[in-house]
This record gives sequence, structure tokens and C-alpha cells, in this order.
Amino acid sequence: MQPTGEAAIRDVFFAALRAVPQDRCVVCGPDHPHGLRIRYSSDPVEGATADWTPTPAWEGFQGIIHGGILATVLDEAMSKAVVATRCEALTVALRVRFRRRVVCGEPLRIRAWVVKRTKRLIAAEATLTAGDGVECAHARASFLALPRRQVDV
Repeated sequence: MQPTGEAAIRDVFFAALRAVPQDRCVVCGPDHPHGLRIRYSSDPVEGATADWTPTPAWEGFQGIIHGGILATVLDEAMSKAVVATRCEALTVALRVRFRRRVVCGEPLRIRAWVVKRTKRLIAAEATLTAGDGVECAHARASFLALPRRQVDV
């Protein structure tokens, strides 16, 4: 059975991608044997969100999650927010401000949104917030939209 409505539009959009989402993505892929397996929800207006509780597997110092892992999680969230706007883009610059340490087993909320788009350049932001509402990290990134290509339907 052929998909209809929103599903058909999504299928056509993803068929045109060169940077195709894959099940082995280290951040969100369910099939990566050592991945984070974070499940993001995304919307073109609201952006992307996810809940994540990091384990000791992602420590840098004992009991503290590695900053590079946090930056990766925020980059992926912003990427999901960009893709939700039906735009294929790659990260070209990423800046992360770490506001407090993140400890293993701490439930976190990830949120990302598109701030601005000018021609092929897209600006996005993301936050990583603890259960008490305190912001642990804030990221800003620039994405470069890939030129559109034709897809036969």
C-alpha cells in the first residue's frame, strides 16, 4: 500500500536527501551497537525535543558526562530541527556554552529550534536542561543548506 498525505510528502522529501538519515547514527540510530539511541521528536514550528538520561558509558571524568558528547547531542537536536523544516543542511559551525556539569543518571531535556534562515545559511540554537529547570548547556550553530535536487515521483 502506497503512503498518502503527510507520509507521502515525507517519503518524497527523504528520497531527495543526499545525507540520508540512517539507523546506525551514533546519536539517534536504534541499530548502532554503542550509540546513544536518543529519540527526538520534531516539528517545523516547535523544533526538536528529546528526553535523555546519560549513563556512565558517556563519562569524561568519573561521574560527569563528557562535554564532547553533550555537544554532539545538541548538534543532532539542531540538525533535527533544521530537517523538520524540510531543509537538508550540514553543520558548518558549532559553539557550545557549558553552564554546569552533567552527572550520570540525571534526566535531561534537549530542545532545539531554528532561529533564522537567509538563502542557504540557517542559524539554530539548542539547550540541555536538567529536571530542576537549570540550563546545563546552550549551543548555537550554523548550517549550510545543500542545493535542492529534483526527485522523480
